[in-house]
Parts: sequence; structure tokens; C-alpha cells
Amino acid sequence: MLVALVATLGLLTTAACGSSQRTQETLDEAIRAYNEGVRWQRFAVAASHLPATERSAFVDEMDERSKDFRYSDYELVKVEPRGKEDARVQVKISWYLDSVGTLKETHAVQTWERHGKAWWMVDETRLRGDEMPGLVNGPDKPSAGDAVAPGGDTADPAAPAATATPH
Repeated sequence: MLVALVATLGLLTTAACGSSQRTQETLDEAIRAYNEGVRWQRFAVAASHLPATERSAFVDEMDERSKDFRYSDYELVKVEPRGKEDARVQVKISWYLDSVGTLKETHAVQTWERHGKAWWMVDETRLRGDEMPGLVNGPDKPSAGDAVAPGGDTADPAAPAATATPH
């Protein structure tokens, strides 16, 4: 009887640990599915990991961009869960434009949120490296063409801030 009780407690402990680990695996699966979808031009697959209201526009935009843009490879640099409902992911992306042919490298930060059982990528910005088509610079990264005033602010403070879209 004591052996059965110990075995039952062991199974319950294992199940509890497994469920929290499964949450992380699901996030990892979503991150990989999104980035693999973009890499292999399976834009509908990638879009399924975005908020529903952004999916159609994402597929159209990526389809248009893919006429010259090639997502060659990616590497997950860092996955930082922030509680059970969101995460910050750093991705190193290798890419090139067919019209130029030079391999470029960009580090991006993706923000992921849990919505029910699904993880959605809700924001993606450039952290460092080459500027990449469709990837907005992070809030502290002016574009290469932006004039930078002393103190690091862009020269035109009245200019509207760019809004990051997930791609």
C-alpha cells in the first residue's frame, strides 16, 4: 500500500513537471514553425502564428517581398519566457536580395504572446545588424538614413514613429 502511494505521488509530480515543460515546448514549436514558414516561403503556415487580423496582409506582403528577398537561414539566439503568457525571442537571420546577391545578417527581437492554447508573434523589430526589408528598427535604433541629433534622438522629433508589424 505504501509503495502504491509513493508510486502515485511520483506520477503526479512527473505530470506536474511535464505540463510546465510542455508549455515551453509549445512556444518553441511556434517559434520554429513561424521562422521555418518564412524561411521556406510557406507564408500561410507562418501567418498562423500571428494575430488573426494580421494574417491576410502578412501573406500578401511576404508574397510580394519574396520576388527579390530570400530568408536564407535563422538561428534562435535566446528565448526568454516572461511568465506563462509572453516571451522575448532573439533571432539571428541570414538573408539576401536576389538583385544584390550579398548575404546579410540581422538580429531581430520577436515578442510572443500566449492566446488560449496558441502562441502568437505580435511584434518583431531589428536589434542590430543589417537593415532588413519589412523589419522595423527597434525604438532605440534609428534607420541608416535618419539624421541623428546630439543625444541620440532623430533630427525630426515631429516625424511619426514607425509601427512594428510582425514580419
